[in-house]
Amino acid sequence: MLNKLRENIACILERDPAARSKLEVITCYPGFHAMVVHGIAHRLWVAQWFWLGRFISHLGRILTGIEIHPGATIGRRVFIDHGFGVVIGETAEIGDDCTIYQGVTLGGTRLYKGAKRHPTLGKGVVVGAGAQVLGGFTVGDGARIGSNAVVVKPVPAGATAVGNPARLIEAPPQKAGATAAHTQEQTANATDTHSAHSAQATSTVQATLSAQATQVTEAAHAPQSTPTQLSPCDAGWDAAPLKALLDKGASPASPPTLGESPNDSASFTAYAVDPGASDPLVKVLHELINHAAAQDARIAQLCQTIEAMGSQVKGHTAPLDAQRLNKLVDE
Repeated sequence: MLNKLRENIACILERDPAARSKLEVITCYPGFHAMVVHGIAHRLWVAQWFWLGRFISHLGRILTGIEIHPGATIGRRVFIDHGFGVVIGETAEIGDDCTIYQGVTLGGTRLYKGAKRHPTLGKGVVVGAGAQVLGGFTVGDGARIGSNAVVVKPVPAGATAVGNPARLIEAPPQKAGATAAHTQEQTANATDTHSAHSAQATSTVQATLSAQATQVTEAAHAPQSTPTQLSPCDAGWDAAPLKALLDKGASPASPPTLGESPNDSASFTAYAVDPGASDPLVKVLHELINHAAAQDARIAQLCQTIEAMGSQVKGHTAPLDAQRLNKLVDE
C-alpha cells in the first residue's frame, strides 16, 4: 500500500510541471486523495462490505469532486489531473500509467446488472478533458482520447481519437505491429472502394455526355437546323482533373500527426486538438464531392443548351447537394 502511494506521488511529480514538492502533492492534489480513498473503498468492496465501501467512496466524492465506484479496478501510477467532475463506473478497468483529466466520464450505455458496462483502458492511455468513453469495450495501450471526444467504439493501441462521435485521426505507430497493419489495410481498402465508385461514376458521365453530343451533332446537321453558335458539347469533356484527383486519392496516404513529428510525446494535447490535423480519406471524399458537383453543374448547362436548340432532354434529376454530402462526411 505504501509503495503504491509512493509511486502515485512520484508519477504526479513527473507528469505535472506545476507540482513542486511531495508535501504539495499530498496536501493539495485531489487526484491523489481520490486514489487513496478508492484504495480503501475498493478493498472493502472486494471483501463484500458493499455499503461501507460505497459510503467511503461517497465521502471521497464530497471531498475531491471525483466519483470513483468502489468496484472499479485501477492500476498503478494512475494520475487524475485536476479531476473535478471525473466519473468512473463500477465495471471500469484502468491500466497502469494512465492519465485522466477533469470532466472525464468512463460510463456505460447498458443497464444490465452483472454485465461489463464500462470501458477498459490499457496501459499508458491519456484521456483529455471532458471526454466521454461509454461502453464495455477496450481502449488499447498508449491510445489517446482528445478533449470532449465521445468514444463509443474500441480504439486500437497507439491511436488517437477525437470528435463526436470519435474518429481516428492518427494511425497506430509501427510498434503496434499487427494492429497498425490492420488499420492501414482498412484505410487502403476504403480508399480503393471510393476510387472504384468514382471511376464508375466517371464512366457513366462520359457515356451520358457522348450520347448528348451525338444528339446535338445530329440536330446540327439536320436541314431545318443551322446553329450559328458553337455548342458546349463540341468542346468535349476533359477527364484529366478527375483522373488526377483519383490518382492522388488511390495511393495510401500517410496518417496525419499532431504536432511536429509522429513520435513526439508532446504532440498530443489533452485540452485541445491541433486544428491542422485532418483525416486524409475525408479530405479526398470532400474533393470528390466538390468535383462531382462541378460536373453536375456542367451537365445541367449542357442540358439547357440542348433544350434551347429545340431538342428535349428526358430524365432530369435533382442537382447534387454538395453541402449536405460534405456535412455527412464530416459527421
